[in-house]
Amino acid sequence: MTNFADLNLNPKILKAIEEAGYSEPTPIQQGAIPAALEGKDVLGIAQTGTGKTASFTLPMIHVLARGRARARMPRSLVLCPTRELAAQVAENFDTYSKYVRLSKALLIGGVSFKEQDLLIDRGVDVLIATPGRLLDHFERGKLLLTGVQVMVVDEADRMLDMGFIPDIERIFGLTPFTRQTLFFSATMATEIERITNTFLSGPTRVEVARQATASETIKQGVVLFQPQRRDRESSDKRDILRGLIEAEGDKCTNAIIFCNRKSDVDICAKSLKKHGYDAAPIHGDLEQSQRTATLDGFRDGKLRFLVASDVAARGLDIPSVSHVFNFDVPTNAEDYVHRIGRTGRAGRDGKAMMMSAPRDGKNLDAIEKLLQTEIPRLENPVSTRKKTIAQSSAEVAEQKQVQAEPKPKLRERDGRQRNKQTNTNHDHQQNNAKKDHRTVVGMGPDLPSFIALSFQQRMVES
Repeated sequence: MTNFADLNLNPKILKAIEEAGYSEPTPIQQGAIPAALEGKDVLGIAQTGTGKTASFTLPMIHVLARGRARARMPRSLVLCPTRELAAQVAENFDTYSKYVRLSKALLIGGVSFKEQDLLIDRGVDVLIATPGRLLDHFERGKLLLTGVQVMVVDEADRMLDMGFIPDIERIFGLTPFTRQTLFFSATMATEIERITNTFLSGPTRVEVARQATASETIKQGVVLFQPQRRDRESSDKRDILRGLIEAEGDKCTNAIIFCNRKSDVDICAKSLKKHGYDAAPIHGDLEQSQRTATLDGFRDGKLRFLVASDVAARGLDIPSVSHVFNFDVPTNAEDYVHRIGRTGRAGRDGKAMMMSAPRDGKNLDAIEKLLQTEIPRLENPVSTRKKTIAQSSAEVAEQKQVQAEPKPKLRERDGRQRNKQTNTNHDHQQNNAKKDHRTVVGMGPDLPSFIALSFQQRMVES
């Protein structure tokens, strides 16, 4: 088994790795680090959560340990598609370079230009940036990229999805031709392959997993449901989401809930909070300070449910996420892999569940085609609950009906007794009439005496 010590890294870096709790490199690290240390271009293809970030931060720190940065001319550049991923990369550099004197700057939106300009003016060894903010600084004349020795493009396929490819090509043109390039992507779309053929020189290709595969440690499932009405589809999905969370119980220690639209992120988060769940939204329209505070709360365990758009599908390095819920079926099949990759990380078990209406059929088929397997179907917790409630209600109603049957009242019982006595007397009278035809018949024992007397006199006269 390969250890980090076998990769010929700087002893100071090895000490930081050991203190971080790591002893054995992942497959992507085993393949990428030696090639990067040799100065070769690297093309890394690996699914999210496989340790890609350390596979380029470690050799960069090793290479940059000697030398000094000049003002406005960073020695290395790391491009990330989102603020969250850029912040994660910055944290990795802080962790692994704690015993190596390197300066760092993070250029992302939502932060003052003035603060970032001050850092760049001092000179930085490592510049971590999103494409848009980097070009903003360059166009303002605050930044030169002619001193870049190592350039990293992380999550290139996400860059493609977000429309950053023209910016990436422009940035490549601003860096020296002699630079070393480390290029990482989870998938290799045609456009991505074109860029690698154009800007990488004889790269070492490191592919540690089949493209766009889900980790085997993730248990997947999908609930197929028919909305009551088209305008109630979102409401029905929120009911199903709460039912799935309730069914998981204590096993769901925390979870990320993905929505396709930012508006649904806010609505879903508000709905969960209304029903007593500790939830908060995160998407691109929020202030950076709010996004950072929300992510910190989720990492620290103070927040249980993070409702997110795809801006957070990548770049969240939280190893202990127990569940991922796809509130919406992603329109891009590869996004499904990146979403559920937030759970089941670092060898842990994870669970990913999704809700699919009939109109999501094509997108669901595309996901299963990409995975080359059918996602197991789950029972709709709302239908099961309704059925149970209906059965219980029927049983309660039946019991109430039995209890509500009228009991004979005392007056009614007395009446039946009188009727019984009347019938008995009537029968006795009929029997006597057979013995004596002169017995008055018809009025029973209630025959008035004056009628009986008159009747007896007529009988005597006749």
